[in-house]
Amino acid sequence: MHWLLSGPLSIEKLTVKIAGLPASLQGKKLVQMSDFHYDGLRLSEEMLEKAIAVSNQVKPDLVLLTGDYVTTSTAPIHQLVLRLKHLHSRAGIYAILGNHDIRYKDSKAEVTAALTGIGVQVLWNDIAYPLGKELPLVGLADNYSQEFNPASVMNQLNQTKPCIVLSHNPDTAEILQSWRVDLQLSGHTHGGQIIIPGIGPAVVYYRKLVRKIPVKIRRRVPFLRRNYSVVRHWEWAQGLHQLGKNQLYVNRGLGTYLPGRLFCRPEVTVITLQTE
Repeated sequence: MHWLLSGPLSIEKLTVKIAGLPASLQGKKLVQMSDFHYDGLRLSEEMLEKAIAVSNQVKPDLVLLTGDYVTTSTAPIHQLVLRLKHLHSRAGIYAILGNHDIRYKDSKAEVTAALTGIGVQVLWNDIAYPLGKELPLVGLADNYSQEFNPASVMNQLNQTKPCIVLSHNPDTAEILQSWRVDLQLSGHTHGGQIIIPGIGPAVVYYRKLVRKIPVKIRRRVPFLRRNYSVVRHWEWAQGLHQLGKNQLYVNRGLGTYLPGRLFCRPEVTVITLQTE
């Protein structure tokens, strides 16, 4: 994707306060990357190389990848992992899958195998403890999958202790309010890609406009037939959100679809944990 359509990489730095965070985890740094859509079109090699370099410069304790490594074919995953294997982290690299990673026959298995082949641990309704037993890391199946069943995972946790959850689609934060989630990391929305400053994602208003066009016309125009209901909660399209006692952070992703990004730069997120 040409930089004029993508915009320069942004490094977002934030501090997240977690109640009951053990002193031993105070100041731990997490790096999140999401929505690569690596296929030679939607993410440039230069952008990817810079994102990896930025992550390594931070010297993170943990690198977290939140899905959509490919787009219309799984073949590019084998080239992508050759780049991702240069990522460094003290406690390892953990990943979940997005909707594009599971939409084709055998794509889930192929993407998972490619990532695990370079030492990335893929979580699919799993719990891991890379930072110790006091801070579980939960990775959920994508919510488009029939295997999306957060109760089966979340009910295994001690609700008096903090946890971090990886879930590709931020809409799942609504369901996850039934449990304690000190920090949910998501992607999927690309931040909305085109943002109207002070108002929000333009796609919300585009959808309202399309609905006013007669159905007979929409059916004849391929562009108008597309489904833009990527998420229900576009108000959560990017950034940090407080949802009751839970916190949600939505990464804008690295990859870019046409027509490009406006006021919505691709990002690498650096998160520092602190005790509340």
